[in-house]
Amino acid sequence: MTRITRGYIARRRRTKIRLFASSFRGAHSRLTRTIIQQKIRALVSSHRDRDKRKRDFRRLWITRINAVIRKDFIFYSYSHFLHNLDKNRLLFNRKIVAQIAILNRNCLYMISNSIKKKRNSSILRKNLNCKFDY
Repeated sequence: MTRITRGYIARRRRTKIRLFASSFRGAHSRLTRTIIQQKIRALVSSHRDRDKRKRDFRRLWITRINAVIRKDFIFYSYSHFLHNLDKNRLLFNRKIVAQIAILNRNCLYMISNSIKKKRNSSILRKNLNCKFDY
């Protein structure tokens, strides 16, 4: 049987794949089979690492908040601070709190002082209720 070359359709498909892999090194940018394999591998890695990047940034924000809180004795720990933020219905996410902690610490002090005042007033109310309970 004579060989059929399949014309421009296959060539167009291969050039599209080669454009994706043009920055790869060695055979990964020249041979069609290895280009296809490396393309699959690259897309899998990028999909996996998009989720990993979210986790890494969350860890970074938590570390920054915890470092500032413990260094300046705002609260004993990160978890106490965030628990009291949620309890007082201050809706800050970790990214914003980390930016405040790094760029404007006075603002973080003001937030923590307002939390402490509310916490102390609620403790006083509980103590007063206990004294007059009997």
